[in-house]
Amino acid sequence: MMQYKYKQVIVVRNDLKISKGKLAAQVAHAAVTSFYKSLQTNKDVTIAWLNNNQPKIVLKVNSESELIKLHNSAVESGLVSVVIRDAGLTELPPGTITCIGIGPDKVEYIDKITGHLPLL
Repeated sequence: MMQYKYKQVIVVRNDLKISKGKLAAQVAHAAVTSFYKSLQTNKDVTIAWLNNNQPKIVLKVNSESELIKLHNSAVESGLVSVVIRDAGLTELPPGTITCIGIGPDKVEYIDKITGHLPLL
């Protein structure tokens, strides 16, 4: 298996009962928003990630509090991390926190925050 130097991680709440389509849309929001913020603040790393297959990993947590704790840890570590809140137009109440996007950044930095989490 190829080892990547950079990656982006999306962490989703596994306790929300939402459709696969809704989940996919939330993950996409996190990926795009996190990428855009990273491009503005960490351009060289983001371009390197873009040029190396843009690896993305989707992980899960069991609660909103666990998700926020991860977000805070990522930010405190200097990583780009964005919180995604649903608009509330379909399945969830407005403002429901669904996932976070971290990076892209170096694998070793992200793994310090998310390396213990299971895949979705």
